[in-house]
Amino acid sequence: MIYLMRHGLDDESYVGGYSDVGLVDDGIKQVELSVETIKNLNINRIFCSDVLRARQTALIINKYLNYDIQIDSNLRELDKGLLNGMNKEQAKSLYPKYFQKLSIYDAYPNGECMLDLYNRIKKLLYDIDKYDNSLLVTHRGVINMLYFILKDIELSMDKERFDVTHASIHELDIKTKMIRRIY
Repeated sequence: MIYLMRHGLDDESYVGGYSDVGLVDDGIKQVELSVETIKNLNINRIFCSDVLRARQTALIINKYLNYDIQIDSNLRELDKGLLNGMNKEQAKSLYPKYFQKLSIYDAYPNGECMLDLYNRIKKLLYDIDKYDNSLLVTHRGVINMLYFILKDIELSMDKERFDVTHASIHELDIKTKMIRRIY
């Protein structure tokens, strides 16, 4: 079994992606509340994205639990290129197109499109066994892609479809390729 967790709430006045924007106080509390659920999971280590908000989430968990943490850049969010970490108001004035309805083929300047993320996560599934009995601290985009792939649903730009909220936890059974939210 593999467990996936979205990082806690970060400062949403900045564009996410590969940004190094940290968790806000509410995000820290969200992660702390999730620890009770994590304590009951059969895991022996944590893999986390190398993006700051995911690393912070893993470190908060480890204040309460003592797992080996391994940084894994394969768990990164969609690369928003030049917009990564930019103040949203500035980004909206410089790149207004990227705050309108995009298609899965629209790549961020010097970044990825949603289809790129989908294909990147599809490749991750070839080595999914290495994550068995682990908690993967990652991002909504990564978890959403796993839902799209494993449930064989046509890719769309709907970020809200699978209820991947901050600090939510999702269970992926690697034998049956089933995924579901558990917290």
